[in-house]
Amino acid sequence: MTSPVITVTHGVVGYDGRPVLRDVSLSVTTGEVVALLGANGSGKSTLIRSILGLVPLSSGSVTLFDRPLRRFRQWHRIGYVPQRLGAGSGVPATVGEVVASGRLARRGVLRPAGAADRAAVDAALRAVGLADRVRDPVATLSGGQQQRTLIARALAGRPELLVLDEPTAGVDAESQEAFAGALGEFVDGGGTVLLVAHELGPLRPLISRAVVVHAGVVVHDGAVPEPAGHHAEPDHDHVHPHGPDEPAGLWSS
Repeated sequence: MTSPVITVTHGVVGYDGRPVLRDVSLSVTTGEVVALLGANGSGKSTLIRSILGLVPLSSGSVTLFDRPLRRFRQWHRIGYVPQRLGAGSGVPATVGEVVASGRLARRGVLRPAGAADRAAVDAALRAVGLADRVRDPVATLSGGQQQRTLIARALAGRPELLVLDEPTAGVDAESQEAFAGALGEFVDGGGTVLLVAHELGPLRPLISRAVVVHAGVVVHDGAVPEPAGHHAEPDHDHVHPHGPDEPAGLWSS
């Protein structure tokens, strides 16, 4: 039985008097993998940040797991991977240490790690194909491997919902495939996913629904639109849309 995980109702966000989201409504239910698509500046990242309470709504409302955002406290149920920041960030931490930090929301800061925490970290590292790098400094990893480390950190918390902001942007093909495999396992286990994407690549078969945002407005909510013209060529994988006045199914690069 499906139940609401995310509900946005008439959401509005503006910066310095400039509207970024205009009357956006969105729902995500248990087990769905929903991709937010759109050109740069369309409002995709602002939408997920407002869902997580990182950006305040000017008007409208957000509920998470049927609780109003302002009263939601069960953050261990949500794993968030922001736009690629680099897992290293100059901190001399190992891959294992970064991934283990994903257990803190569930375990609490004061309680030492136990067997369940270690098992969750091991499983998350295996899921993203980095089990052999657990003791390596994060700074020695490639950009794609650092992104996989951040995804493993989110998975280690055993969340029910994953929110991902362009998780495969600028990431090598091997890391994209590893991420798609990890996401598939998460969904098979009953997880729910909301992700911002510029290109779907190997994630496309996992997507159950696409929501296209253009100029702060939802212009499509349904099946993943098919590329057309030169965008349909085998080596072209972009899925970001033209404006709503252009032909349906046509995607810009």
